[in-house]
Amino acid sequence: MKRSETVHIGEVLEEFFKRPYVAAKVAEGRLPDTWREVVGERVASLTSSLRLDNHVLYAHITSSVVRAELFNRRETLAAEINRISGVRLVNVVIIK
Repeated sequence: MKRSETVHIGEVLEEFFKRPYVAAKVAEGRLPDTWREVVGERVASLTSSLRLDNHVLYAHITSSVVRAELFNRRETLAAEINRISGVRLVNVVIIK
């Protein structure tokens, strides 16, 4: 095997993480942190579970008042999560 040029490991990793499938999986793993950043610390503490299934985000909220407010902001939440994650991760947000 003949080497043509050397490549820094950082460049190889950067190229690897830019692949769509890998970027989506990394963003999915960071979803709880992204959720906390989008909705804030207080609402995140009232979130009992987050689940992503086929680009649908299911969020279980323990407070009915917060649940009603988030229900009205579903489209905004999805857009903000996608913007922060850098990939189209969430199409629909379902608040339960």
